[in-house]
Amino acid sequence: MAKPTSRFVCQSCGAVSPKWAGRCEACEEWNSIVEEAITARPGPAAKGAAGRRLAFVDLAGSAEPPPRRPTGIAELDRVLGGGLVPASAVLVGGDPGIGKSTLLLQAAAGLARAGRRVCYISGEESIEQTRLRARRLGVQDAPLELAAAINLRDIAASLASAGDAALVVIDSIQTMWLDAIDSAPGTVAQVRASSFELIQLAKSAQFALVLVGHVTKDGAIAGPRVLEHMVDAVLYFEGDRGHQFRILRAVKNRFGATDEIGVFEMTDRGLAEVANPSALFLAERRGNVAGSSVFAGLEGTRPVLVEVQALLSPNPAGTPRRSVIGWDGGRLPMLLAVLEARGGLRLAATDVYLNIAGGLRVSEPAADLAVAAALVSAATDTPTDAGMVYFGEIGLSGEIRQVAQADARLKEAAKLGFGQATLPRRVARGNRQPAAPEGLELAEIGHISDLIARFAKDLPHSA
Repeated sequence: MAKPTSRFVCQSCGAVSPKWAGRCEACEEWNSIVEEAITARPGPAAKGAAGRRLAFVDLAGSAEPPPRRPTGIAELDRVLGGGLVPASAVLVGGDPGIGKSTLLLQAAAGLARAGRRVCYISGEESIEQTRLRARRLGVQDAPLELAAAINLRDIAASLASAGDAALVVIDSIQTMWLDAIDSAPGTVAQVRASSFELIQLAKSAQFALVLVGHVTKDGAIAGPRVLEHMVDAVLYFEGDRGHQFRILRAVKNRFGATDEIGVFEMTDRGLAEVANPSALFLAERRGNVAGSSVFAGLEGTRPVLVEVQALLSPNPAGTPRRSVIGWDGGRLPMLLAVLEARGGLRLAATDVYLNIAGGLRVSEPAADLAVAAALVSAATDTPTDAGMVYFGEIGLSGEIRQVAQADARLKEAAKLGFGQATLPRRVARGNRQPAAPEGLELAEIGHISDLIARFAKDLPHSA
């Protein structure tokens, strides 16, 4: 039987199907399956041929930390772990128009001004379009080497001779085309093969490679998931166009911490760094409104204070609605059930709307106590204390559990002028009891009923 010469590959998740279908069974995406030619692969080694033996070493040894090349943008360097590492590959993803090209052009210009050779290759925009952006950003005088190309053979030949390059930016990887692959640019085969060629070139020439990747409607980087495993770091650029600031988040970093964030503000002169994001997130907060609380969170190693907003609306007739923005939508029904079963709050016939103000996404369970405070405040129509912050995890029995790095959260709250903090009862570790920062009063609670007792007495208790 003759071997097949083509296969059908989903362009969203990379799943392979034996025949064409209108919907991918793996990711359930419609009209994403495309026929691709099967390229010839080298056969197994000849019988009797011996490979080169590997040199095994001991686990114990000394290794110097990798050198860093600061980009001149402190927030970007923070997410990268201190700067770009030579011979590393970084993948930057984000929604269209979120600011990926703007950030990388600013970083490339800053590195070029520091005396490094930087190559910026655009496959989506012409040279004149990139120059216009550079003029808006005020970096047109940077000694940056610019090119517009999509042919990977031409790009590889040009970069092979640029042995002294410190940084190469490819904007974007979905536009690259390799003539050895019989498929259109942006397909799974092209993205995989082009990325492999560029990463191998970066390893051999010792320059830092930054790839810009498109994202799907679900927020994942388009193309095969193997692309994220091929690179050394994956950064997601998040944000809402309705807000002026953007969040750069590291979800993978072989040379630094994961879940680290950098905060930027979008201005008419490009992206500006935000050194104190907590003050920005709380800038428009009104402390005398019911249904609002301040959560002392942690993003990577950075403590961040954000406002949690809750709105309750009676719905006695239909099924109550639960709408969440910026938090885990599956955790809200669990927390509402705890408040009703353990705290006596009657919320079963109430629509609940929850929002993390500012566009930041919070994923840690430590936000439970702040969310509960906002919900109880909205249910009793009693504002929370304007100078109070909350953090703590809530269990199904209503107990308030401890969370990590409480000292860092308290220091951030004290720095921004908050005078009180509601947190779980802390247990002394060894002979040391964690101390509160100067000027900050601690209110330690152990059960959800302790939180509810602080608000008005006319609670909607169950019968």
